[in-house]
Amino acid sequence: MVGLYKSDFKNPVVNWIDTRMPVFTLMQKEYAAFPTPKNFNYFWNFGALAMVNLMIMIATGVFLAMNYTPNVAMAFNSIEHIMRDVNWGWLIRYAHMNGASMFFIVVYIHTFRGLYYGSYKAPRELLWMLGVVILLLMMATAFMGYVLPWGQMSYWGATVITNLFSAIPLVGPSIVTWLWGGFSVDNATLNRFYSLHYLLPFVIVGVVFFHVIALHITGSNNPLGIDVKSPQDTIPFHPYYTIKDSVGICVYLLVFAALVFFSPNFFASPDNYIPANPLQTPAEIVPEWYFLPFYAILRSVPNKLGGVMMMFGSIMVLFVLPWLDTSPVRSARFRPIYRQVFWLLVIAVLALGAVGAHRPQGIWVVIGRVATLYYFLHFLVILPILGKLERPLPLPESISRPVIRGGGPMPGGAPAKPMEKP
Repeated sequence: MVGLYKSDFKNPVVNWIDTRMPVFTLMQKEYAAFPTPKNFNYFWNFGALAMVNLMIMIATGVFLAMNYTPNVAMAFNSIEHIMRDVNWGWLIRYAHMNGASMFFIVVYIHTFRGLYYGSYKAPRELLWMLGVVILLLMMATAFMGYVLPWGQMSYWGATVITNLFSAIPLVGPSIVTWLWGGFSVDNATLNRFYSLHYLLPFVIVGVVFFHVIALHITGSNNPLGIDVKSPQDTIPFHPYYTIKDSVGICVYLLVFAALVFFSPNFFASPDNYIPANPLQTPAEIVPEWYFLPFYAILRSVPNKLGGVMMMFGSIMVLFVLPWLDTSPVRSARFRPIYRQVFWLLVIAVLALGAVGAHRPQGIWVVIGRVATLYYFLHFLVILPILGKLERPLPLPESISRPVIRGGGPMPGGAPAKPMEKP
């Protein structure tokens, strides 16, 4: 028929749709025949796991929103109603609540994988920056969602975190009043947090869409960190990596299910099962575990404004990371010194998480300040200098050689081709 797109699909229904809107051809090109480096390991599963987790969070969130009441007088009881009276409400609520923690676990591993293998280097700078935007949106969404149960930790956590903006000179108090919708955390605060918590996941979906587009334009990085040089270096995404991702998703869902069914309150605070009381401050006001490293950075600086700036700076530094790392080599496999400082960074972040969970006193203050100092030194000092001084190991001539030989540099360390910039 004149004017219709020609489709090669044999199924008559699929062919009829595809000739009028070639969505199946696009999917075939971008998710089936898409050439992918042949040497991916299981750390490359975590992008797909994050997508699955995002879909779980949106689906469960929509069902929860049908029964939740964003009013300070009824919010806590509406959660109890969901847990006790709504059919399978307990399952949906526990899946959503623990899904937030699983989401951050997956994204943090995905991020550290990118740091280890240099996935932020050219030409993938924008891909990396979009990933940092997704992380920021996740943090905002999770914080607002934690307020919705309107328990003690919800109320006081919202009060403490929003009050941080008051440290900003001149406009800080006005920003806090605007966030609250009044002069304290109250009904207006709960309503706007509920609205934004419902909206932001769909904003995340939009940024993920651009993240995937950027990935398909530049192509995926790989464990060796070298560019694809021939068709022999790639394989179609389907069926090879769809099967590999399916294995990872099955394992992930088993862990998710074990958490939901056997230890649903593992990450929860007992204080949040007490209705919010503005007249009674909890003994400990601690954020969710995935915010603890940033909370520790905030408390490591005696000055309130300085702490807030350092906390936000710990995320902002990731935006400029592609230009801070001056090494021409991507993967830590060929950077022996960087590999050691990378693990020091991991230890520093874990230490900050432990510090954030304890009172800022005694040895925890010292550990927090040392870990905070190393965190910023890693990105702002060590990476720029190390890229100039470090002598990387010789790079293999192609992906296929080390894949055939079992991975890593060629025997003897003899370079098949001079080292090139990414």
